[in-house]
Amino acid sequence: MKYYGWLLSSAVAALGTAQVQAQEADPFFLGTLRIESSQAQALLGNEEIDEEDLENRNASTTKDVFAGESSIVASGGAAIAQKVFVNGIEESLLSITIDGARQNKSAFHHTGNVLLDPALLKRVEVSEGIAPADAGPGALAGRIAYETKDAKDLLDEGDNFGGMASATIGSNEESGRGTLTLFGRQGGFEWLLSATRHKSGDYEDGSGNRVPGTEADLTDYILKLAYESQGGERLEFSASQTEDTGTRSAQAGPGGILFTRPDFAAVVGRPSVFVDALSRRTSYTMTYTDEQPEGWFDPLIQLSYNEQEIDASGVWGVNDSLSGIVQNEWDIGNGTLTAGLDFFHETARGRGRGPGPFGSSGKEELTNVGLYAQARQDVSERVSVSYGARIDTQEFTAATGQKFDDTGVSANAAVDVILSDRWTLNAGLASSWGGYELGEAALINFGGAWTYAGITTSRANAARIGLRYASGPWEASGALFYTEVNDINAVLPTGGNRGAVSDLVSRGFDGSFGYYGSRGFFRANYTYADVELDNATIASTAYYFGRPMGSIVGLEAAYDVSQQWRLGGTAEIAFDNHDTPVKLSGYEALDLYAAYTPKAAPNVELRLDVRNVLDATYASRSSDGVGLGNVVPLNEPGRTFELTARVKF
Repeated sequence: MKYYGWLLSSAVAALGTAQVQAQEADPFFLGTLRIESSQAQALLGNEEIDEEDLENRNASTTKDVFAGESSIVASGGAAIAQKVFVNGIEESLLSITIDGARQNKSAFHHTGNVLLDPALLKRVEVSEGIAPADAGPGALAGRIAYETKDAKDLLDEGDNFGGMASATIGSNEESGRGTLTLFGRQGGFEWLLSATRHKSGDYEDGSGNRVPGTEADLTDYILKLAYESQGGERLEFSASQTEDTGTRSAQAGPGGILFTRPDFAAVVGRPSVFVDALSRRTSYTMTYTDEQPEGWFDPLIQLSYNEQEIDASGVWGVNDSLSGIVQNEWDIGNGTLTAGLDFFHETARGRGRGPGPFGSSGKEELTNVGLYAQARQDVSERVSVSYGARIDTQEFTAATGQKFDDTGVSANAAVDVILSDRWTLNAGLASSWGGYELGEAALINFGGAWTYAGITTSRANAARIGLRYASGPWEASGALFYTEVNDINAVLPTGGNRGAVSDLVSRGFDGSFGYYGSRGFFRANYTYADVELDNATIASTAYYFGRPMGSIVGLEAAYDVSQQWRLGGTAEIAFDNHDTPVKLSGYEALDLYAAYTPKAAPNVELRLDVRNVLDATYASRSSDGVGLGNVVPLNEPGRTFELTARVKF
């Protein structure tokens, strides 16, 4: 691309200038930035689900990871079908990373975007609408950053070898899940190897009806190798493969061929046939960091390759992504400045398995190079700010061989102001350039050649303002949010018209109230998200856009009865949504648990989970096809008892 040389030379010049300035400056920033505190970030819509949250939720699926949240929800069913929505916007419009490595979108609209097993998750960071410049390109409606554990996170001081094992059995679908993780270090070398297997039959909903095509058949492998010098220079390599197979529901479609639809229980008027389907994610990442930075040099250099494959019977597709980051963080007196260069090269390719035009194939390619800087500063005792910008340039190659290129600028700013010893105000704004969108890989040229007349680049504008109250163990907050994404390419084009564009808006309110004591906590979250597509309430099959969320309440609590016993639970309450053409009925889903750690064996945990305690029959508000007359939506599992045994050695 004609902009690449300019961007690369600009990056070198900018980094060099910043290095000189950092060396000449007399930095005095020593503390933690107030705007980066968990309370300030939560009010700005930047949630962190940490290791304790994940342990409390005993997460075995993506849906479990976000239990108790109201603004971040995941659809249900088998792992192949699960999608995440942030304020009603689908994750394909967010920047998604795993250990910093960029993830591409789904290859087929009836399947999830990022196949994930949470066995080794350390934390999840979510930006709702306003993403910083260093969150990466394509963060139109925010970002989701998953981070997994390393050997050093699991080894106790002085230990050079260890392991973890867990086993879970469930009553509903006669499920079994097991994870074994081994890790060690010798000198500066570290290693970790983990494997998970989850197998079950089809589950039953709250009415006792079997929901076909929902069996679990997931396999996950993770390998991590690292070397860290005495000076703190660390080089890490990670490889992972997550695969979901199993028998899934399929119905005939265009060309008379079968299409796997694991997100539906059935399609009205089309007999279901059960076929083997595949969703597979494979990732490789190499990362260099300095764990003991001195002076101006605090680098991150990363190179990643990610591939997501879908076999949906009548069609097949794969998305792959090669991405990289070169950045540095400087102390700038009263804060930090992060600046760098990132890139990605992605392809979407697929083929149909039908007759004539339904046996087509094609490929699209997208390349992006970005230059960015993000500052975070405490400018006074009461005011803290974050602000940044990035410039991205893209080249898009259509399935026809046509090439399109464009360049865009993104900017963001946020402020946190202490009004009193109990009240804090914060606000944020962002305008993010999204560029072009890859089309759905499995359906490129399916049924006829795609056309690209009028194809353009997207842009998002987001704003958020809120108040936070804190007094001792009590906290409360509320924020208004608005996110619009304009000129979104037709990823799933009607009649092959990739040049068609749509506008998406999510607006509403996020509120939270909580008590955080020495032995436990209680938190209630409320989110109202009014999601519109092209000035009308969004449909529940608006693939690659969002879902009609309405009002959602998320509850979470935990209490340490003693050093050995912890009790807790989560709940999701969805209110009736009357904004849709057909009213979406509300529901209440409650999960409870009891965890026990024997005094004589502190490395052992026994846990009983009762999921869907009320045995409700319901389809999650984030599920596909809810409220449509031609679709039987996928009900969630009925009451399920799960027993987990976990040991660390």
